[in-house]
Amino acid sequence: MTYNIALIPGDGIGKEVVPEAVKIIAALSDRYDFDINYTDFPYSCEYYLKTGHMMPADGIEKLCASDAIFLGAVGDFQVPDHVSLWGLLIPIRRQMQQYVNLRPVRLLPGIRSPLADRKSEDIDFVVVRENNEGEYSQIGGRVYEGTDLEMVVQETVFTRMGVDRIMRYAFELAQKRSRKHLTSATKSNGIIHTMPFWDERFKAVSQHYPDVKTAQFHIDILTAHFVQHPDWFDVVVGSNLFGDILSDLGPAIAGSIGIAASANINPEKEFPSMFEPVHGSAPDIAGKGIANPIGTFWSAQMMLEFLGEIKAAEALMRAIEAVTAEHIFTPDLGGNATTEEFTEAVLSKLKGIR
Repeated sequence: MTYNIALIPGDGIGKEVVPEAVKIIAALSDRYDFDINYTDFPYSCEYYLKTGHMMPADGIEKLCASDAIFLGAVGDFQVPDHVSLWGLLIPIRRQMQQYVNLRPVRLLPGIRSPLADRKSEDIDFVVVRENNEGEYSQIGGRVYEGTDLEMVVQETVFTRMGVDRIMRYAFELAQKRSRKHLTSATKSNGIIHTMPFWDERFKAVSQHYPDVKTAQFHIDILTAHFVQHPDWFDVVVGSNLFGDILSDLGPAIAGSIGIAASANINPEKEFPSMFEPVHGSAPDIAGKGIANPIGTFWSAQMMLEFLGEIKAAEALMRAIEAVTAEHIFTPDLGGNATTEEFTEAVLSKLKGIR
């Protein structure tokens, strides 16, 4: 089988971790008999500074020719974050209907959680974030700019279609996991229209999945429970904003944002899905060769799994776990390994996996 992958290294450490992931995928493709054809795209803040655009007018059309998109990181001090985000990632996610943002949270072997006495079995859950609507709406504006009457309005938009489809995805994911438990993030005691609607749809959709146990917490106490009781959670579903917050807190309690992987999924496969680590471009360490590639490798593992290369995906995850179990870490996890050294350790472990 041959897959066409759109490669967007992006900015900062994205240019360092993506080539390392390509090495890993090459080793897996040789061993598990599949081929990858990469097409490189320069879409990034660097591209913006040269052209005034994060990607060209036909950028989405060109990306649609691929089976999946693999992205490194986007961001630069010279480009406002809202410009880079709304110029590249959000158009891809929305125009390609990547309405599921999937972010696994797991304490890998050998990594020490900042939470006292937590073990691997205590932190193992998945955040399912609604990725196309919610609080990240374009509807709104600003009037009377620069005066005492200046006013800013930002609309939150929930549709029944959008809410129900992310709920169904989360319930079906929970069904596949051993604990079969789904938690909903809400704030219906303070947000009077959208969050009660979210709660109503959660209850309605849950009727179709009687085998899945459910729980519901307001977002403020839910963040506290992530820290105090991470073992309570299996699958967590949240709106665009709440899911975004929770899915950064998750890897923080699992050791480092450097291990955070994500998938922007179009479940129907009508468009390519996009896979990316969520650590950002990290300009403070870019060029030093010390970026943690785990988030990128884990994102590659999710991509391979989504493409149907299950054995390759399983082997990659086992290799990552074998390396962390030996306490081979980059500096963000307290080690002294370089990005390349960590990659070589994973490649070495892959050779020994049957």
